[in-house]
Amino acid sequence: MSFASEFKEFALKGNVVDLAVGVIIGGAFGKIVDSMVGDLIMPLVGKIFGGLDFSNYYIPLAGQAATNLADAKKAGAVFAYGSFITVALNFAILAFVIFVMVRQVNRLRRAEPPAPPAPPEDVVLLREIRDALKK
Repeated sequence: MSFASEFKEFALKGNVVDLAVGVIIGGAFGKIVDSMVGDLIMPLVGKIFGGLDFSNYYIPLAGQAATNLADAKKAGAVFAYGSFITVALNFAILAFVIFVMVRQVNRLRRAEPPAPPAPPEDVVLLREIRDALKK
């Protein structure tokens, strides 16, 4: 088997194509969830905690004096622990949302009764013979 044909067989397997589709959909879904967390949930969290915006919490390492993180980064190195807190909160919220969605999908899958297995071919043949003899 040549290298090209072996690669073609690998690339066109159902699992590889399914994985590619999953990655693309996951990227799009990630943008939706990022927007939900950044635009809907985090402002509510900030409002609950008195208008806190963790993203501007930092410790200047170069002795610079700035009013926000972007200006402090331009002036030198900073220890931006607020950005880390924001990303960690975003991750926790994102993980919770995905958990709830997966839980719901699993619940829906369990709700569908499994289809009864088809009887073996010999049983079907014997039933046909029985029905023919009844006539």
